This record gives sequence, C-alpha cells and structure tokens, in this order.
Amino acid sequence: MAAESAGILLYKRRGRALQVLLVHPGGPFWRNKDDGAWTLPKGERDTGEDAETTARREFAEELGVMPSGALVPLGRIRQRGGKQVDGFALEGDLDVDRISGNSFEIEWPPRSGRRQSFAEVDRAAWFSPDEARQKINAGQKPFIDRLEELCATS
Repeated sequence: MAAESAGILLYKRRGRALQVLLVHPGGPFWRNKDDGAWTLPKGERDTGEDAETTARREFAEELGVMPSGALVPLGRIRQRGGKQVDGFALEGDLDVDRISGNSFEIEWPPRSGRRQSFAEVDRAAWFSPDEARQKINAGQKPFIDRLEELCATS
C-alpha cells in the first residue's frame, strides 16, 4: 500500500496578492536542489490517525509552531513515487526566520561510519503562486491551483 501523508498549505494575502508558504527539505541530498524540491509542510500518517491531525502535527514538527484555525480540505494528490498526500489550506502568517523544527540523523558521508544530524526542514519561504509552482514538488502543484480557486470564490 502506498504511503499516506498530510500537510498544510499556509497562505496569506498582501492586498490582492496571494502568498503561500513552502519548506525546503534538509539534509545533504537536498542541499543543492531548489526548483522542484520545495514542499508544503507534511508528513506520514500514523496508523489510525486522521489526515487533519497528521497535518497539524507535521506542521508543528517541521516549523516549531502549532497551527490554529479551521483547515480547509484541498483534496488528495498522488506523487510520482506513489505517495498519497492530503492537503489542507490555512490562512495565517509565520516568520520564516524563526522556524525551529525536528532533526534527523543519518550516516554521512555514506559508508563513513559517522552519523550526522540535519534539520528536517532547512528553510521556509513565502512565494507567489507562480513562483511556488516552479519551486514545489511537481506532484503537489494541484494544491496551489486548488487554493487559488478557493481564494477566488471567497
């Protein structure tokens, strides 16, 4: 069975302009990757956990802030590797210079016998929808489209 994840696409409005928050994964594999590497803050669902609970937990773990407010479902997408992601929209603001999320440890460099710790998310940034479509993992682009549709009708 494909892995299931859930995440939150935080957004804010600057006048009539929409901005979305994306995160860049930490660790040596992602260090020099930019376009197509960013993602909404998300993570894998625990057994029996509902998608909204997962989305809130993962946002807090990756950014160090528990999101509050009503989440608006953006539906489910399937990424190229088969992972299914449930997305939620949440209007809010976040100081990207003050994120403080979890870290993970891996053997680095490979086969060196040494273990190093890396931030799960090494940075976060606000983007216009067009910029975000260039930065985000290609499979997650529909979340941006759905958010724009949602904001156009509200």
